[in-house]
Amino acid sequence: MTDPNVLSTVRVPLVEEAEAEGRTKELYDAIKSRMGIPFVPDMFRLVSSRPDLLEVVIAGYGGVFNDGVLPRATREMISAWSSKVNGCPYCVGTHNWFLAQFGGPQELTDAIENAPSVEELPVDDRTKVLMRLVTKVGTGAFRITDEDWAATEAAGWSNEEMLEAVFTAALFAFINRLVDGLGLGNSVTRSRIASQSEDATVSEERLAEGR
Repeated sequence: MTDPNVLSTVRVPLVEEAEAEGRTKELYDAIKSRMGIPFVPDMFRLVSSRPDLLEVVIAGYGGVFNDGVLPRATREMISAWSSKVNGCPYCVGTHNWFLAQFGGPQELTDAIENAPSVEELPVDDRTKVLMRLVTKVGTGAFRITDEDWAATEAAGWSNEEMLEAVFTAALFAFINRLVDGLGLGNSVTRSRIASQSEDATVSEERLAEGR
């Protein structure tokens, strides 16, 4: 179960794709098909020795990145920014890569990586209101007030869109802690997804879904 791409700081066994069998192999194949990339991201492999837990992670990820009411680029922006708020640069790099795949400009991905606050993000006023809401999910969700919700709604976001945005931010509070708590975040400077060659892309099928 050793893997040269992941250093010894990872605290749990990782099932290599070539060694995956039974339910784990089925789940690995589903992950690659759903994400439109040719390998299983190491975040999923953190729970590969427990297919029951892997199914939970896949279900949560699918809830965000399967068909949604928000554009895929918006969901990726929320994922990357929430990871920044939660102090997980590993996940910031991963979802900035996906954000770029789905049309996010480099100015935005650079700002997500470097901006000190949500106010510095190069997005329009309506989007900034939504991003203030999801920022609070990471900094202290108990501080979200009815006034915050009403202000986001007044900016033109529907209740369904706000639910999806908060769910996405909350999911990444979990994913970021899984990645860092199990040692993956400290294992490499960049994820395998973020380290792909410049010409790497998600599959045409997934790109079409995000348009």
